[in-house]
Amino acid sequence: MPERRWELPLPLLLLGLGLRAQGALPPPCESRVYCRGELLHQVQMAKLYPDDKQFVDMSLSAAPEQVLRSFGELAAAHNHSVPGPRLRAFVQQHFRAAGQELEPWAPEDWHGSPRLLQRISDARLRAWAGQLHQIWRKLGKKIKPEVLSRPERFSLIYSPHPFIVPGGRFLEFYYWDSYWVMEGLLLSEMTRTVEGMLRNFLSLVKTYGHVPNGGRVYYLQRSQPPLLTLMMDRYLSHTYNVSFLRENIETLALELDFWAVNRTVSVSVGGKSYALNRYHVPYGGPRPESYSKDTELADTVPAGHREALWAELKAGAESGWDFSSRWLVGGPDPDLLSSIRTSKLVPVDLNAFLCQAEELMSKFYLLLGNASQAARYRNLRAQRLAAMQAVLWDEQKGAWFDYDLEKGKNNLEFYPSNLTPLWAGCFSGNSIPDKALKYLEDSQVLTYRHGIPTSLVNTGQQWDSPNGWAPLQDLVIRGLAQSSSPRTQEVAFQLAQNWIRTNFDVYSHKSAMYEKYDVVSGGQPGGGGEYDVQEGFGWTNGVALMLLDRYGDRLSAGAPRARQVPGFLLATLLLGFLPQCP
Repeated sequence: MPERRWELPLPLLLLGLGLRAQGALPPPCESRVYCRGELLHQVQMAKLYPDDKQFVDMSLSAAPEQVLRSFGELAAAHNHSVPGPRLRAFVQQHFRAAGQELEPWAPEDWHGSPRLLQRISDARLRAWAGQLHQIWRKLGKKIKPEVLSRPERFSLIYSPHPFIVPGGRFLEFYYWDSYWVMEGLLLSEMTRTVEGMLRNFLSLVKTYGHVPNGGRVYYLQRSQPPLLTLMMDRYLSHTYNVSFLRENIETLALELDFWAVNRTVSVSVGGKSYALNRYHVPYGGPRPESYSKDTELADTVPAGHREALWAELKAGAESGWDFSSRWLVGGPDPDLLSSIRTSKLVPVDLNAFLCQAEELMSKFYLLLGNASQAARYRNLRAQRLAAMQAVLWDEQKGAWFDYDLEKGKNNLEFYPSNLTPLWAGCFSGNSIPDKALKYLEDSQVLTYRHGIPTSLVNTGQQWDSPNGWAPLQDLVIRGLAQSSSPRTQEVAFQLAQNWIRTNFDVYSHKSAMYEKYDVVSGGQPGGGGEYDVQEGFGWTNGVALMLLDRYGDRLSAGAPRARQVPGFLLATLLLGFLPQCP
């Protein structure tokens, strides 16, 4: 195997992370209420709430200076160790309950009979799709004007346009979730809602230089998988609104610049250097929304390693896979979260997302008549394709694998992300999809009948076995579906059938959609990780609608179980809302 090594490209180091290390660019969140400071530390370590996120989502009832002054007096009176009951009383006096800065919003472009429903042959799946379409009305949120007039009292970042949230504990928008939400909204013919969400994200890039992980100030230190360019492409495919693209093309370029400047590493293979990207958050300190867990985890490592551990946890959150054995492999103890080393890996999916974005930017600029910029992004994509081929692709196994920067080798464990280049169209050669199918067969993941597992190891983390996640099903299914081979296309359909039945069966029992599912035992919501499984659920709804749209003439709900008709279906039938087949 050729010798491989990695380093930060000097120009990027000077432009990005090096400047931050010298202190020239301060952390983007300086709030001594929501991001750092004694008040945050004492409240979170007292564990007043079962979920750390609850406190940092509460808004202040007075100016932060006044609240901090009052807390300073309270802390001094108790030798900076305020008893739990006094802390609780203080919070109740100076903070308002989480979520009060948001109000429910019924999307104005929602209507009851999108054409999607007419394309679904199975009556039970058609009725269920109608229920999924209804869920968008429950997940709509609008930010109250007071967040704009007094932003210092809120952790919520003001966005002028209403949006769709994931659901459950996630009261605000999230970056990569929103891509699959938008796919579902577009199938529901809600283009105005999608445009508003796009405008919010573009505004954030103009303000902060990137799209944050989510819509809170404590998320500003990190982003999430960069799908903004793809969101624009999907919106354009439904609206042909070229003037909107022209208005915002430079902002899309600015977001890609953020990843180029701040998240690029150079990997040398056989004497040649290749630029690729990684997740990397160069800020320590516990995550405010998981403060007590991060603090307690840091107590298990030497004091000199704590800041690095916190930075790696933030990088793991930036990846969207928080957390997974992907980021633990190669650490001192791969069963422990304290071994996390996200920034030491070059992820397949991140580079596939950026490769796709570069291709789309070339297409966009060509559409707008800017040939030089189109050529620039076409060249960037070509360079990335060569880098992915040299560093991430394994010809023998027929898949791409994350590259370990420290160990100089690829992580050959199975993850659905290993096939993201298929989904993104970032590969060359007609035989690649069929090689990927053989890789799936060799990995034995096609034996799972309830969905594709996130990994083949159970660490207790939510982005591992036994959980299956909707976006990961999409990455594999759409990747295989693009093959010219009927057999590979048929496997894609069967994987879609498995996932739809899992979603449908759970909904039939619980009348809810979930963020993740247990695909090992089957028919159950998922688990593991830092919080209980959440209902809603934005991206799960979006992927289900996408699969129903693609395969609606073939998908089946399966044989009804020996029990009464599901309540949601019975109500639909009785009220006469069941759409008819065309």
